[in-house]
Amino acid sequence: MPRFDIFEYPNDLTGGGVRVGIVMSRFNPEIGEALRSACIEELRRLGLSDADIEIATVPGALEIPLALQSMAQSRRYDALIALGAVLRGETYHFEVVSNDSSRGLMEVQLDTGIPVANGILTCETDAQAQARTREKGTDCARAAVEMAHLLRAINERPA
Repeated sequence: MPRFDIFEYPNDLTGGGVRVGIVMSRFNPEIGEALRSACIEELRRLGLSDADIEIATVPGALEIPLALQSMAQSRRYDALIALGAVLRGETYHFEVVSNDSSRGLMEVQLDTGIPVANGILTCETDAQAQARTREKGTDCARAAVEMAHLLRAINERPA
């Protein structure tokens, strides 16, 4: 069997030493609160203390990227999480908010080098969003911690 000496970065979900900033939309508040609850519960389970987690709320999904950008530029966080929900209505507004908020999150992480976990649900109905809050909140917590460690390991690995 051939042997390869390829270095592979480990997946690290140890929360100790990781600082996370969360921005949550207040629009669709029941969904946002359920996302936040699941996310914080998982961050704590991974080993983050409450002192390592900061939360800002904004009116809606389109305001999330700006708040995240400000947090990223502060350099106080190892990872960021966006939480909220956009539900399809009868107008084109759903597509605008969904697409532009997602694009904004991507721009923040690429421009600043701080990973952003996207927990903005885009669903047809309130029931669909409610059904996804637990899993999405948990997934965002895990992605944020893992990406914080990965970027740290990449930056600290000797040449």
